[in-house]
Amino acid sequence: MKNFVVKTIANAGALAVAVWLLDKITLTGDSTGKEIGTLLLVALLFGLVNVLVKPLVQVLTFPLFILTLGLITLVVNALMLLLTSWLADKLDLSFHVDGFWTAVLGGLIISIVSWALNVVLPEKDRAAR
Repeated sequence: MKNFVVKTIANAGALAVAVWLLDKITLTGDSTGKEIGTLLLVALLFGLVNVLVKPLVQVLTFPLFILTLGLITLVVNALMLLLTSWLADKLDLSFHVDGFWTAVLGGLIISIVSWALNVVLPEKDRAAR
């Protein structure tokens, strides 16, 4: 459970950085508290999309992973971010990604920041060693 919370916080931080750096990724709220709540819900949604949908897409596009030497990962990450944006709209969360290329850049930012935060934040498996 602790690992899930840490990963959700890392996702929220990474999404916050992407929202801050890119004008075409928006997150709005009436107050700072509502923005943080929305950010946490979107981070949960993004985590669910990455756990449930991304592995299926990766299996279906495996030949492209080999052909492009893994560069298709940028496209898959962008599609997961766009799917999260679409689901957030359906759930009436004020998170929106405007366009594919914004999603590619946003996915790259989120991947880098998530990796860095996961290195810094404690993880159950690492603490037990």
